[in-house]
Order: sequence, then structure tokens, then C-alpha cells
Amino acid sequence: MIRVYDYWRSSAAYRVRIALNLKGADYSLVPVNILGGVDEQLTDEYRNLNPQMRVPSLEADGRISGQSMAIIEWIEETLPGPALLPSDPWARLQARAFSDVVACDIHPLNNLSPLAYLRKEFGADEAAISRWYGEWIVRGFRALEEMAQASAGETFLFGDTPGIAEIALIPQMANARRFKVELDAFPRLLAVDAACRALEAFVRAAPENQAAAKTG
Repeated sequence: MIRVYDYWRSSAAYRVRIALNLKGADYSLVPVNILGGVDEQLTDEYRNLNPQMRVPSLEADGRISGQSMAIIEWIEETLPGPALLPSDPWARLQARAFSDVVACDIHPLNNLSPLAYLRKEFGADEAAISRWYGEWIVRGFRALEEMAQASAGETFLFGDTPGIAEIALIPQMANARRFKVELDAFPRLLAVDAACRALEAFVRAAPENQAAAKTG
């Protein structure tokens, strides 16, 4: 059995839920409430599982690892089911590059830690935080829109089915909507997002559909 240490609103955890759902995997979720003031990820118990004290963490066969994109690669290499990466090496490179724009460039600047630092050390109010958040999404989405427009896929980005690129994109689109970022300049991203959010694997993974969403 696969266990995922998960926070319902974490976009990194959202990625892992999508990947497991696309594979049709059997897994369970262990809620870790990372909400400020609760901070279950900062407990000694959780630190022993994941020294980074972040979610998600994946447990399989008594072993535990963090980092969502590495976990997704493990899911692809280990579990049966539809491929999350294209078969063509160049298309795989493009799909990984697309997903890394989200995972390496956009998301780290908008994660809880830097936002908390902006509040504490620079006195940023919520309006300033929203401007910061939106700035990095828009910068990243400009590049992603060009990459998406140039991609070989039709409904999806790099093939006939969703894969690692969509797994990274859709949670970031959810973050953009949550922070009320204007998205009309990104029609291809919006189209891919709409196609994915109509699929059961993405619906089941969505933050609002997690049991823990009702408790915070």
C-alpha cells in the first residue's frame, strides 16, 4: 500500500494525487495540516519522516521520500498504467522542461516559506503578497503559453493523454485562480486546464474534493 502524507491545498501534494489517479493506483492519504498556527509538518514526528518538513511525502514498502516531482518519476517507473511521459526522448525533454517551469521557477517563489518570510521580515500585507504571487505566476505562464502553443499535442500538451506537464500545470492553474490572477492571456493553458479538469483522475485529486478540505 502506498501512503501519501498530504495537505489538501498543497499544489505539490495535488500533483502526486493526480499522478497516482492517472495510474489507477491504490493509495491512502495521511493528512498533515500545514496551515499557519497548526504546522503539523514542523513537529519532531514529521521531521523524522521528512527532514525538509514539507508535503508531500510518499511511503511505500516501509520507505519514505519527499519531493513531488521525484515522487512522480518514481510512480512512472514503478507503477503500471498509462504513461506519464512521452515515449519520444525529445518530447520527454519538452514535457519535463514544461513541468519544471512550474515546479522549479514559479512554485518555489510562492510557497508558504517565502510568503511567511515576506510577511515577517519585510512587513508585506496581504495585498503585497497577492501582487508578489501574481507576478511570478504571470511571468512563468507567459513562457508556458509559448511552450504550449508550440507543443505537438492537440487536447493535451505532449501526446494524446495527460502526463507530467499537465500534472504540474493544473495545480498551478488552481493557485492562480485562488489568488485571482487574470488568465485570459493564456488561452492554450486554459484549454488544457479545462480538458484535464473534466477527467476523473483530476476531479478526484482536486483540493476541494479532499475530505480534509472540510476541516482546514
